[in-house]
Amino acid sequence: MDLSLLAASTGDPILWQDLGLSSGIDLGFEVFGVPIILRWYSLAYLAGIVLGYWHLTRMIRAPGAPMAQRHAEDLFFYCTLGIILGGRLGYATFYDPSLFTSFNGEGFVSWNLLRLWDGGMAFHGGLIGVLVAITWVTWRGKLNFIRVCDYIAVCVPFGMLFGRLANFVNGELYGRGPTDVPWAMIFPTDPEGIPRHPSQLYQAGLEGLALIVILLLMFWKTNARYRPGLLVGTFTLGMGIARFTNEFFREPDAQLRQFAEETGLSMGQWLTIPLILLGIAVMVWALRRKPLAGGTGRFDSATA
Repeated sequence: MDLSLLAASTGDPILWQDLGLSSGIDLGFEVFGVPIILRWYSLAYLAGIVLGYWHLTRMIRAPGAPMAQRHAEDLFFYCTLGIILGGRLGYATFYDPSLFTSFNGEGFVSWNLLRLWDGGMAFHGGLIGVLVAITWVTWRGKLNFIRVCDYIAVCVPFGMLFGRLANFVNGELYGRGPTDVPWAMIFPTDPEGIPRHPSQLYQAGLEGLALIVILLLMFWKTNARYRPGLLVGTFTLGMGIARFTNEFFREPDAQLRQFAEETGLSMGQWLTIPLILLGIAVMVWALRRKPLAGGTGRFDSATA
């Protein structure tokens, strides 16, 4: 969909509701009185995880893989848990601590904290969850942690692309405004009702599509896989730069606007600075080391 052409044809900001988008599909039945709706947000995470797993299985069939298929299956399971639990807990910790305390008078776990279909997942929390999962699988399987991270890093941007597109479809996490760019958009959930940047699409492009292209080319067209740390370092640096840049266009969460005004940077930017520094350090470390011998075959538990 060419948003600039749509805007130019009317001379006015694009109305999100005119795009015919919805947050999900009502399946037309209920369970215990609750309508069952297939949420695009949930499907986006599922699509990203499944596509990432499919690509990982292709990668480990190529020469020099640091793991076997059984390890990929373990990573699929534990990384999925890490993404969901880490992403949600990270969002509650960094962006909305009230999710921990909104019990509504029932139970020991906040119901709002469990409502994943309403959105609210933090990349930094999901990243921590995935690192914990990789640590567990590599320790148990006696694998090389850095090399496994290289392979996982190539697959992560698939989830970022679908996740940011789902944010756009949900009409959430919109950009700053007012703006007069030709593709400026008015979102129905915006209390100010002003033209804003569709920053979700900026993020899908930089954090998702751009990194997919870069990392796939590095893995399949160069010998980057034989330089432990180079792929994960590139991902970390690229994600950090993309997220830091996109935050200039993204509207800070309502509860963190004052924080952004007082510090000059958004919470997302402050959390991203360490990623940029870490990415640079890992890339320098990887490039200064002697590369592994290429084309030595597939997984070898003695050398992985």
